[in-house]
Amino acid sequence: MGFRFEVLATDPTGARLGRLTTPHGVIETPAFMPVGTAATVKGQTQQDLEELGVQILLANTYHLYLRPGHELIRGMGGLHKFMSWPRPILTDSGGYQVFSLSDLRKVGDDGVIFRSHLDGSEHFLSPEKALEIQIALGSDIMMVLDECIEAPSDEPRARQAAARTLDWAKRSRGAFERHGDVSRQMLFGIVQGGTYPALRRENADALVDLNFPGYAIGGLAVGESHGVTCEMTQVAASRLPADRPRYLMGVGKPEQIVDYVCLGVDMMDCVLPTRSARHGCLFTSRGRVLIRNAQYANDPRPLDENCRCAVCRRYSRAYLRHLYATGEFLSLILNTHHNLYFYLDIMRQIREAIRFGSLESFRSDLQARLQ
Repeated sequence: MGFRFEVLATDPTGARLGRLTTPHGVIETPAFMPVGTAATVKGQTQQDLEELGVQILLANTYHLYLRPGHELIRGMGGLHKFMSWPRPILTDSGGYQVFSLSDLRKVGDDGVIFRSHLDGSEHFLSPEKALEIQIALGSDIMMVLDECIEAPSDEPRARQAAARTLDWAKRSRGAFERHGDVSRQMLFGIVQGGTYPALRRENADALVDLNFPGYAIGGLAVGESHGVTCEMTQVAASRLPADRPRYLMGVGKPEQIVDYVCLGVDMMDCVLPTRSARHGCLFTSRGRVLIRNAQYANDPRPLDENCRCAVCRRYSRAYLRHLYATGEFLSLILNTHHNLYFYLDIMRQIREAIRFGSLESFRSDLQARLQ
């Protein structure tokens, strides 16, 4: 099938309805990607994810490199076969995880020396190594190695990281041209630049000159306000080609997703639905429910009367609270299932609203209910 991205419709807000074709299936955009860190979405089987309608998963290069190892996965026929997932997979470069290990790594222009969080062993991750690992994994969409910085950061620090990210993007592009296969994998560049509009524009323009088939916007939702995240996203997205997919990394809250879509974002990922589920925070059409609270102990109602997921159609709030309070594994499973359904259903409604040119009214209603 190869790769093809088409913009099928646009909304007055600037949102795009699209279709990204990959060798492992078609992704209707805007799309939300659940995070399957170690080749698994915690608490859900692959069959569960298929039934939920998950179009594409995100897997973590750093974790899979350390355990079980990319060569083992290559020997098993690649990540799709290893984890028995027939649909598209996106892998990050490992950069964010490495840079989050502030006490265990040293960054230089050549790459990053870091110590494993598992056993303390020393490793070196360069742009070329990140590509080597992802080629072995066989993901449909790969990411260049980038330097993600903390927020707030001053302008000189942001400029240094953006320049290094651009240099690494060039090296990644070269490595893919030498060793990759454009019929099997797609390589995205990543726009950095901190919270400085001029840097974001400059970095985006330079990446566009490298002619990547897709672009990500990175280094956001790391501590800055939602307003600043939106501003930087708008600045970066406005410089990216209209005929290429745009991926905003690591976002966001349910009420924020539609804001990013209105800025022209086609893809996003976030650990929030799965991580929140493990802590008993459940998303509903009327806002968040902390299921551990005593007020739900005798509540016979479904979690969300407007939700059609398997959990809401079968179980009561009282039962969900009982499972969480007693530490049952089923609590993690059911909570995660519902939260993922909730996110994916928002995306389905967003796509429908774009199709009919009514996204602004949908956004107003959604945010009035959730905020």
